[in-house]
Amino acid sequence: MTGIAKFSQSGAAKAADLTSRGTAVRMADDDRKRRGEQGPGTAVITKTKPQTKRPNMYRVLILNDDYTPMEFVVHILERFFGKDHEAATRIMLHVHHHGIGECGVYTYEVAETKVTQVMDFARKHQHPLQCVMEKK
Repeated sequence: MTGIAKFSQSGAAKAADLTSRGTAVRMADDDRKRRGEQGPGTAVITKTKPQTKRPNMYRVLILNDDYTPMEFVVHILERFFGKDHEAATRIMLHVHHHGIGECGVYTYEVAETKVTQVMDFARKHQHPLQCVMEKK
C-alpha cells in the first residue's frame, strides 16, 4: 500500500461500484455474444411487430367528351371496373351530366393499370375517351 489509508465506502459509493461492475459484466456478455461465444447469463427475446403504413389510394376518373358513345362507356365500366349494368349506367350518366365521374378507388399500381387499359381500349376502338387518376 502506498501510504494512503483506505476508508470504508459509503452505501451510495458501494451501490455505484456494484452497478458499474454489473454494467461491465453485461457489456462483456454482449461482446461475447457478438463474437459467437457462449457465456453465463440470461437473454430476453422480444418479438417486435412491424409497423405497416396503409398505401396511398387513387381515384380513377372518366372524363366526358362529345364523341364517345354512352354504351361504350358503360361497356368499359363493366369490363374494366367490374360494375354491373345498372351501376355502370349510373356512373356514365354522372359523367355525361357533370363532365367527370369516379370509376373506383385503388392503390397506385392498380389505378395506373386500369387507366392504361381503358385508354388503350378506347384508342383501339377509335374513341377519344380520357381516363385519369388522382390521389385521394
